[in-house]
Amino acid sequence: MNKNQRIITLILGIIVVSFIAIYFKKPQNQEKMPDNAVEQVKTSETTKETNQAKTATTPDNTKAGSYETYDASKISRAESGTVILFFHASWCPSCRALNGDIEKNIGNIPEQVSILKTDYDTETELKKKYGVTYQHTLVQVDQNGEMIKKWSGSPSLSSLLSQISEE
Repeated sequence: MNKNQRIITLILGIIVVSFIAIYFKKPQNQEKMPDNAVEQVKTSETTKETNQAKTATTPDNTKAGSYETYDASKISRAESGTVILFFHASWCPSCRALNGDIEKNIGNIPEQVSILKTDYDTETELKKKYGVTYQHTLVQVDQNGEMIKKWSGSPSLSSLLSQISEE
């Protein structure tokens, strides 16, 4: 086999391997999605993120607490319950993990607990007020918005709930 034949064989081999890799990477049984399907998924995710309140019922049909987007008016809930600010960043892996665990176990949030998801990247005044210097920080506040306790790194809803101070 001369040099030219080896080069051609090598190029053909690369083409065949590339074709096989592309073929097996593409799902075979997937129906073609409508053109607007990606937009529908994005809209659904955005709606899910911006819901005013995410609540659920517990197995005994009592109302669970809430996990919702931060709004300053919701701080007053601490008068008769507990309010936790969750400084969340969409690019933060540990924030996404805690967010997912909270959403998965939302029915386990005690009725009087409100977890308010704050955007770490845009809530600069809140970060200053509570001395938050990195994402995945949690702050328990009273009805006046005064900090009761601050911690970071709760990996799960149960871990977060175990940190709540009884004032």
